[in-house]
Amino acid sequence: MNTGDTAWVLVSAALVMLMTPGLAFFYGGMVRAKSVLNMLMMSFIALAVVTVLWVLYGYSLAFGDDVGGGLVGGGEFAGLKGLVGGLFGAAPSDPAQPWTGHQIPHLVFVVFQLMFAVITAALISGAIADRAKFWAWTLFIAVWVTIVYFPVAHWVFDFDGATGVDFVGGWIANKLGALDFAGGTAVHINAGAAGLALALVLGKRKGWPREPMRPHNLPFVILGAGLLWFGWYGFNAGSALVAGDLAGVAFITTTAATAAAVLGWLVVEQVRDGRPTTLGAASGAVAGLVAITPACGYVSPLGALAIGLVAGGLCALAVGLKYKLGFDDSLDVVGVHLVGGLVGTLMIGLFATTSVNAAGKDGLFYGGGLGLLGKQAVAAFAVLGYSFVLTLVIGFLIQKTIGFRVSADAERAGIDEAEHAESAYEFSGLRGGGSSLGRSADVLAGKIAAGAGKEG
Repeated sequence: MNTGDTAWVLVSAALVMLMTPGLAFFYGGMVRAKSVLNMLMMSFIALAVVTVLWVLYGYSLAFGDDVGGGLVGGGEFAGLKGLVGGLFGAAPSDPAQPWTGHQIPHLVFVVFQLMFAVITAALISGAIADRAKFWAWTLFIAVWVTIVYFPVAHWVFDFDGATGVDFVGGWIANKLGALDFAGGTAVHINAGAAGLALALVLGKRKGWPREPMRPHNLPFVILGAGLLWFGWYGFNAGSALVAGDLAGVAFITTTAATAAAVLGWLVVEQVRDGRPTTLGAASGAVAGLVAITPACGYVSPLGALAIGLVAGGLCALAVGLKYKLGFDDSLDVVGVHLVGGLVGTLMIGLFATTSVNAAGKDGLFYGGGLGLLGKQAVAAFAVLGYSFVLTLVIGFLIQKTIGFRVSADAERAGIDEAEHAESAYEFSGLRGGGSSLGRSADVLAGKIAAGAGKEG
């Protein structure tokens, strides 16, 4: 075991875990005050549900030996059996041969990949903010990760022989040979397509787009974006699975692309709207993080700048499509994650270079021709189509059985009170009657009024 690599991947797993609370604040600040607790809970519950399923069977479906066609893993690792004390990688068939796999404990890889599964499910929630029943959403997470995420993770992340000598992995990683360093397809295109499908199933919010539905707390949004940016270093650089040069490459390309995307988004806002916004800066950062995720270990820093700049500009334009096409993607999951994921995945076909990562391929701009671009397109649209169609089916079935959307009255009054019997902010104390402070203020006001009456 390499203790340095092990420590780095453990820290990276913790950083990726922090991204889910960061996402909760990012999304929570973007909704109205009466919906913020529900938004936070939709991310928080993903940590609970996905973790339990990952231990029971999720990791096995994603990284077990393929059961046919590179589509899904088997049950070898159900309950994480047999993984304690082992290293991640295929042990040599000849004991005399040196170990060639990653020298980290297998369970460290398990927990690292768990955090990817958690945040992918949580990302979808932004598309249906303000109108989803909490327990229906919880059921959706359980079904969706089982039918959609776990198989797609197998397609993209499970390489032949990674978890067993004769184990066969997923079709995108092995048969197709498309590149995805940290999850542009399995995480962002997957979640973005699912968000679009659920937005169509649940329909528009009451009053959208006539009524203004502005973010209630922009400092929350900036805080969430900052936590996401911080955690994303574990997401991308941690995917190297070693504390070495490749992790450093992913770290700098992640930083460069994100910075360029912020500028790209703000320039579009300035030209289109006349002013750069705080929300735009935060959204631009996330768009850059999304776009560089699949490419971070395959492109140079200059390539990362190009990817980030394009992603920032295109995503800023894409978020307006919901108004033109009439689908209510509440918090721009489609415009940022689906479009950003597509940009990053496809631009690998242009900017990938083996001078950065010998395990990759050369893209069009480095003499590699159009072959890699074609493979990237097949991977991207296969995941998009699979996720979109199955999410439509899952969402429709939940809506027709237990109901997915809250009542119109609950939506108008506030989903926090309807679903959780709580409110994020206690305003009654300012008005009196809702707290000891309010009652004391009422008493004092009454005494003043009585005194004034006697003097009169």
